[in-house]
Formats: sequence, structure tokens, C-alpha cells
Amino acid sequence: MAPPDLLYAQVVKQRKRGQVIAVTTRPVFGSAAAIQARLERVPTSTTVNTSFVERENLTLRPQTRRLTRKTSGFRKELPWLETHMWLTLASYHVVLPHTSLSRRLERPEPTRGTGSMRSWQPVTPAMAAGITDHVWTTTELLSYRVPVSCIDTVHQLEHLFPSDDVNVVHQGS
Repeated sequence: MAPPDLLYAQVVKQRKRGQVIAVTTRPVFGSAAAIQARLERVPTSTTVNTSFVERENLTLRPQTRRLTRKTSGFRKELPWLETHMWLTLASYHVVLPHTSLSRRLERPEPTRGTGSMRSWQPVTPAMAAGITDHVWTTTELLSYRVPVSCIDTVHQLEHLFPSDDVNVVHQGS
């Protein structure tokens, strides 16, 4: 059962001889007016599109073998996929610097060894959001102790995960 305030739209591409000739959208949950009103409030996009989902897919697939197509790494057990996804997303946000977020240093700094001076500070998404002040190491991520207050709220996320008696089927695009 979808939450009553869920807004969800489908992008429909019409093709002729393999070429996209028209792109339309269709509301699936919520009204077209409500979806348009939400789009007007967000700074990232003015139209319904698949770019954010495709960007997320392109980010996750190389790091999560279970999501790649035609692989022998597929596992049916949802807990293993869920565990892998949490680790992948945490690593993506606190361990891996993103070139597009790098900040130019006021003064170039020496690097280890005899290499050229470093002109850019590596920045992760968590650093850009002000959640942390440094690029984490993998060891630091894996040894991070999750606060009890956070663990106590995990039950609030149950609606995000299908129950164990539901078969999850991945359909390729």
C-alpha cells in the first residue's frame, strides 16, 4: 500500500525505428498538479525525468555486483543485498571523494613523496553536506560505532523493506 502523500510519475518514451520521437509523463501516484507543485519547490529539476534514478543506478551497479546484469553474483537473499547496499552507500558518501565537489586550496600543499603540489582538497558528499570534516578511511567506516539512539529508530524504516514472505523479482530494462 503506497503512502497517501506519495508522488510518483512515469516517463513514457515513444520510439519510431529505435529513435525517441516523443517523451511524455504520466502520474502514477498523486495528481499531475501536485507533482508539478513539488517540482517547482525543488532546486534540482523542473520536469519529471529519469536522470537521478539512472545516475544512482550507474553509481551503484559497478560497486554492487548483485545489481549488474548477466552476473553470477546474484543472490536471492534480501538481507545480503541490503547489507551490501548499506555498505556501498556509506562508502560512496564518506570514503570516496568526488571530483565535482573538490575545493581549490588557497595554497598548494605538498603530497607524499616527490610528486607535484596538491591544488585541490578532496571532498566527499558527507563533507559537502557538513556531516563530517574529512575523507574517511575504509577502516574508519567499518569500525564506526553506530549510536544506540540511531539503532533504536531502525524500526521506523520497516516500511522501506518488503516482508520476508514476498518474492522480490528484478526485471531488467
